[in-house]
Amino acid sequence: MFWAFFAGANDAFASAPFYLWIYGPGFDLALLFVERSLGIEGARAAYLSRHLLMHLTFLTGGLFAYLLARRLSGNSLIGLFAMAIFLLHPRLYAHSFFNGKDIPFLALFAAALYLTHRAFRRDALLAFALLGAAVGALVSMRIMGVVLLAAIPALRALDFAFASGWAERKRVLVTAGAFVLAAGLAFFASLPHLWADPVGRAAAWWTTLSDHPYKPYELFRGLLGHGRDFREYVPVWFSITSPPFALFLGFVGAAAVLVGAVMAPRVAIRSGSLRFGLLLVGCAAAPVAAVALLDANAYNGWRHLYFLWAPFALLAALGLRRLATAFPQARLRAAVYGAAGAGAAATLASMALIHPNEHVYFNALVDRVTPERLRTQYQMDYYGHPMRQALERLVDNPHVLPEQSVVTAQFAHRMTMENLDILPDAARARIAEDISAVAIVPDQMGREWSRSNRVLGRVRVYGNTLFTIESKPDLQTVYESTRERKPAIDAAFAIHRMDDSLALVMEPCAPAFIENVNATLRATPADRGDLPPWREGKRYERRGFLFPEHGAFFNGKCVALLQMPAYPIADFMLVLRPEPLPREAARAAMHRAKDDGQLLARSAYDLYLADNELVYVQERCDPLETEHPFRVSVFSDIVDDSRRRRGWDREIHEFDFHERGALLEDGACVALFPLPDYSIAAIRTAQYVEGGDDVWSAAFSANPEPYRTAHRAVKGRDPLARGAFDLHLLDGDLMYVKEPCEQADTKAKFFLHVVPERVSDLPEERRQLGWDNLDFRFFLNGAWFDGKCAARVPLPDYPIASVRTGQFVVRAGEIWSEEFVLGEPAPAALRLHLF
Repeated sequence: MFWAFFAGANDAFASAPFYLWIYGPGFDLALLFVERSLGIEGARAAYLSRHLLMHLTFLTGGLFAYLLARRLSGNSLIGLFAMAIFLLHPRLYAHSFFNGKDIPFLALFAAALYLTHRAFRRDALLAFALLGAAVGALVSMRIMGVVLLAAIPALRALDFAFASGWAERKRVLVTAGAFVLAAGLAFFASLPHLWADPVGRAAAWWTTLSDHPYKPYELFRGLLGHGRDFREYVPVWFSITSPPFALFLGFVGAAAVLVGAVMAPRVAIRSGSLRFGLLLVGCAAAPVAAVALLDANAYNGWRHLYFLWAPFALLAALGLRRLATAFPQARLRAAVYGAAGAGAAATLASMALIHPNEHVYFNALVDRVTPERLRTQYQMDYYGHPMRQALERLVDNPHVLPEQSVVTAQFAHRMTMENLDILPDAARARIAEDISAVAIVPDQMGREWSRSNRVLGRVRVYGNTLFTIESKPDLQTVYESTRERKPAIDAAFAIHRMDDSLALVMEPCAPAFIENVNATLRATPADRGDLPPWREGKRYERRGFLFPEHGAFFNGKCVALLQMPAYPIADFMLVLRPEPLPREAARAAMHRAKDDGQLLARSAYDLYLADNELVYVQERCDPLETEHPFRVSVFSDIVDDSRRRRGWDREIHEFDFHERGALLEDGACVALFPLPDYSIAAIRTAQYVEGGDDVWSAAFSANPEPYRTAHRAVKGRDPLARGAFDLHLLDGDLMYVKEPCEQADTKAKFFLHVVPERVSDLPEERRQLGWDNLDFRFFLNGAWFDGKCAARVPLPDYPIASVRTGQFVVRAGEIWSEEFVLGEPAPAALRLHLF
């Protein structure tokens, strides 16, 4: 999407999902540029090239750690240890192949620390400008880059306070100004989301530090909940997933710096290695304190704070040097270095032992021996990369595949398909084209009774299951067995009770209902002693079901089989999330819209307004057409014209069909979107491809009645001009009228250039041009109704010499244009161009 934005092909940047605008696109664009430059095509080639480039970025961060540690200590051996500590972190090393956000930020943070030391040593304008550019780019990648953004001006302020004369103070001010200016420019340039509204969007962007939109539900210390609920969350994750030898050295280094600062405070606040050591301590500690104080949303372990490893690895190297220099005897110093080397070697051995699953490394501070112990205490894999191992196991053991598959190749779980793309072509060919009869299930926490599948294989680390390969029950047989039964519950899904399971059936259906709808089953045992230990003290057991593991889409039907607990239960409750729209409600809304609603637009869907709901109706609907997400941009009526033309007044909403829609038995599909309760001027809606272009779009006025009235007022009059649109003057407004008219005629943007009799009447920024630019979008100033189109645009109140107007397409030129002088007979004054 960013590539399209910079190329000018897609300017709807503000409507992108949150994760595309709160993170700067610099690294992703660099990857894409390399791919385009080298002609890399295809999913497998793209995955492999990106993995390589991300890993090289990580190694570059290690190189900066070496260079900086050597500068600080004057010892190349200490520099090598810093690089080894930086690189030999099992989780970071694994993430360096697939984590395109946190690892580049870590590497850039290490580079920024190096540039910080270099800038303060050289005290030169160019060095601080380069540092500012790096820090600005750093902040755009992750908001925690503000640690350096705040620290460097603070250090310059100290330098200013302790400067010996005006010449030195002037140099401090100039270099600090260069840093701030370069940082601001780099930050602004790296976040295209800010360009339309720098102040407002920067403020909204800042709030993501403590109120990130994504709040997952995960396992931590045996308890389920949101990461933001755990004040000890980050310190615990950092402590149990980092190599012990590095933890020890890092805390020794931090303690040595703090003791040195207490013993020599004047040295610590002036320039020197001790002050830089304090900067490292601050960079490692301040973000953790900020997360705790702001109650920020932490999840997926401490991956959002992986950048802490850059200052911590440097502190560890300094701690090693301090330990070694504490012993005057060469033999004891060698023993210290040898012990550190042994710790690094032990870490390397652990990485080799659990390869390629280093991203689930845990150190000796937790129980790694008891089978399945870790899985019941902590979130394990959340990226799904062991799934590739599961697929490879299917390749090597094709006999485990069920002989018959009931699911077509149209549906497969996203994570499965992504990992399938990474496999070599020959390996992919050995897997059945349709593997949906097999569920590859992530085992993030114990779900002993949640499955009705048969286990075919497992992927294990430390005796803990990361993924299981399971054969699904014959869902075709399940479906056939329900055909003659009356469902226990008839809602969006027909729910049948079958022995120790629940069968869910929807017909007709689309793959998204299986892929996206999840179920939660809450079962109350007859005897509380049957509850698992981690539910001790609870009255019931609650388990979640991911439909791709238990369901299938075939022949236009969705079928899932959910297993009930093996123990006797007193009662149970089944909740679907998001709750699908009941078909009866969808059918009633469709009839209400057709009978009493207002037809606003015809596109891929007929769009109606009824009871303040936007109703999407398609009479003959292919279920697969409902798979793309929907976007609705609502434009407020209470806003000045200049802001409306720029789109600053829009409120953007997104939804999936399976959340707000239903497929009816007669082949129709209906979706409902409740509109905000404020006055609405216009609406733009579309279905789009994730990260790509719109599949279809429609834009229209929410209230066409004023335009219908204006059309009646000019009907029968001679227009100012006749052409693609007839142009009329009505009460000082320019009217555009076309009949018959299709909504496609209004999609291109309109230009309206007004030349005044006196240039001095123009706004100051327009006087150099000599004319006023009043370009507009039709749907914000007009309406389609009864096969006609009418738009109304207020003209300026100053005396007008001439008007030129028409429609155009960016980079393609004008579609049509007309120019006329107000008050003159139209035929004599027109210049009409049609292309």
